[in-house]
Amino acid sequence: MNSIRKSWTLDPIAQNKIELMSNNQPSFYVTTPIFYVNDAPHIGHAYTEVAADVLARWHRARGEDSFLLTGTDEHGEKVLRTAQANNVSAQDWTDKLVHDAWLPLLETIDIDNQDFIRTTEARHEQNVQKFMQKLYDTGFIYQGSFKGAYCVGCEEYKNKGDLVDGTGEYEGQEVCAIHSKPVEQLEENNYFFKLSQFQQPLLDFFEQNPNFIQPESARNEVVSFVSRGLDDLSISRSKEKFDWGIDIPWDDSHITYVWFDALLNYITAIGYGSDEDKFEKYWPATIQIVGKDILRFHAVIWPAMLMAADLTPPKQIFGHGWLLVGGEKMSKSKLTGIAPNQITDIFGSDAFRYYFMKAIAFGSDGSFSWEDLSARYQAELANGFGNLASRTIAMVNKYFEGNIPSPKEYSDADKNVIAVAQKAVSDSDLAMQQVAINEAIAAIWTLVDELNNYITVQEPWALAKDEANRDRLATVLFVACEGLRVLSVLLSPITPKATAKLWAALTEGKLGELSEQILQDAGVWGQLDKGIKVSELEVLFPRIETEK
Repeated sequence: MNSIRKSWTLDPIAQNKIELMSNNQPSFYVTTPIFYVNDAPHIGHAYTEVAADVLARWHRARGEDSFLLTGTDEHGEKVLRTAQANNVSAQDWTDKLVHDAWLPLLETIDIDNQDFIRTTEARHEQNVQKFMQKLYDTGFIYQGSFKGAYCVGCEEYKNKGDLVDGTGEYEGQEVCAIHSKPVEQLEENNYFFKLSQFQQPLLDFFEQNPNFIQPESARNEVVSFVSRGLDDLSISRSKEKFDWGIDIPWDDSHITYVWFDALLNYITAIGYGSDEDKFEKYWPATIQIVGKDILRFHAVIWPAMLMAADLTPPKQIFGHGWLLVGGEKMSKSKLTGIAPNQITDIFGSDAFRYYFMKAIAFGSDGSFSWEDLSARYQAELANGFGNLASRTIAMVNKYFEGNIPSPKEYSDADKNVIAVAQKAVSDSDLAMQQVAINEAIAAIWTLVDELNNYITVQEPWALAKDEANRDRLATVLFVACEGLRVLSVLLSPITPKATAKLWAALTEGKLGELSEQILQDAGVWGQLDKGIKVSELEVLFPRIETEK
């Protein structure tokens, strides 16, 4: 007889126990969706990866044990059909695409992930079967028949409201609203998960944990959807239809529905069923980032699955918006997909990461254009941050033989820079805790703008003409260098390559590695006052000639 726990609220004592590790170091576990390997990645996939990576790096800089998981979803009918169309086996297809496209993507956009899981790995398949057996044994899975409209692109049965009238070659047919392709009518005798039993437990959980689904618009959508009632979920496909998936453990004539298989990667990767200590260290996940088109899978089906297995749901599901090109969602099938290297080969990975995190409010749809990218690169990165760093270090080399001078008495202008720097630290950290990545970068950029204005007003090149101004010149350049130190720490999760170069040129190794800096301490003023000698700094963001 199955039963459902009445409350899934994390009480303070339990939550504190979950968050503490062996050395009292809190954990931060962030996941991306695992991506279908039916095609190569585009910048929509990279956008999700970068957001998760920025959050992981930020929390690591806060002193937390930060773990980023990403990977590939390799089962399902869509992958099998793509492999067959290319005259190879499904396994060979996934192996090649992962090796040639998905793993290289992580290098292209500088992702520092702690694990990469593939759903064809034994560690995943074995523990998916353990999870499913548990639900079957406790009565949450039963066998029944089902008939409905199935979208192979979504790997999902569709309700009437999910379909629209086709146009062009599909005129007169009902098509998936997401993929704009006809659905298929399927009738099967499958195994079902008792999702309908979790309507009230889910609504109670949403009420008790108001930040579980973010942003607020996403939360409202999910609550409304669940309130209308839930149907039981078909979680298997007969091998008579196709056999590319994980066998149902008690019935090897069926394979596991691809979504039921894929969602479990978030726990199989961290030891569910195989490494209890690791699993307890990182679960529940701190935040799971998904695109809004797969929000219901993660905010409805996923927590219900966990509840059925008597596991705590993640702390937060964050549904970000779509990247739009020409007003349409990024899509290979619609020829709007842009490969990440098309951007990084010109502008570099730091610019890619900065642009997509700064130009789009995380959680909202955002439009990409080459013109906007180029303009922001020149104005904000090359002229704003890059030129600030270059000319500051050049003046230290020119006027003080490369030795960072000691400051004298601070003026009001100097004190204002210090105040802006300290506020940038606190404001950006607060924004990151709220997953407002673009707001965090905007807070950091107040210091970039303040320093540029400060140097313009103070005119160190003019002060250098009169020996009587030597002390004032020393103070101005020290303040500018300290500001760059703060920026190096704050921007390292966003532009890791540029900040690593700046840090090396600025600190002479006397402050330790950039990765060792504690973000919350970045605003503590005066850390460069140690007789440090700067080195030459290569151009952080080279100017790019654009075709006219």
